[in-house]
Amino acid sequence: MENFSIGSEQIMNFVATFGPKLLAAVATLVIGLWIVKLIVKGSVKMLNRSSVDDALVSFLKSLISILLKVMVYITALGMLGIQMTSFIAVLGAAGLAVGLALQGSLSNFAGGVLILFFKPFKVGDFIERGSESGTVERIDILHTVLRTPNNQLVVIPNGQLANSPITNYTTEETRRAVFPIGISYDSDVKKAREIILRVLNEDERILEDPAPMVVLTNLGDSSLDLSARAWTKTENYWGFFWDNLEKIKEEFDKDGIEMPFPQRDIHLIKEE
Repeated sequence: MENFSIGSEQIMNFVATFGPKLLAAVATLVIGLWIVKLIVKGSVKMLNRSSVDDALVSFLKSLISILLKVMVYITALGMLGIQMTSFIAVLGAAGLAVGLALQGSLSNFAGGVLILFFKPFKVGDFIERGSESGTVERIDILHTVLRTPNNQLVVIPNGQLANSPITNYTTEETRRAVFPIGISYDSDVKKAREIILRVLNEDERILEDPAPMVVLTNLGDSSLDLSARAWTKTENYWGFFWDNLEKIKEEFDKDGIEMPFPQRDIHLIKEE
């Protein structure tokens, strides 16, 4: 009976000492996870209202949920009297080591987050970066895939895309087509301008505003350099450019407007 009494007393002391901590830890865990759920839900709603890409929303949702849950678990364990300082230090050191080992991947990861959040381009856009250009096939968290006009796939790390100039050719609804045209010095500039404007205005794909224009841009060595400029919808750009460039050449031939070849004057010096 005495041993049973001692055992009961120890249990009661343990319950009295550890019980409140356990209840507080369980309450913290339950309430904390509930609050985390509300925060994650609110964050997703805010991101959706900001028109953020679905892939980024899903990723950020998981990231926020994991980070907040880890904080809740660490807090609950700390309330039980477990020393978390060493654990946090080890976790931080491990995170630093992994970060140094994956420095390039983390740069690409950060670039992917920026691209998906700020949307300098989206799937289906035709972009150019340096010597690479193509239609965006896919935007992953680490890299972006382009399909070139020659039907080749180019994989570009997001870190490079996020930190270099990018030309997006399809983000705007309209584009200006510029036709560089050279005519001979014997040709009539005004007549050439009239022919070019007539050809352009006959194309129903041209936009009236801004109005098309033809200007003399340079007095070259062998030609008078004209620049014809007209606006069209982005989806019509290449057809509009190619068709009218060919049509202008045909009309020049009909009206006697010469498009010269390069010329050079050669002086012969005869020795006596």
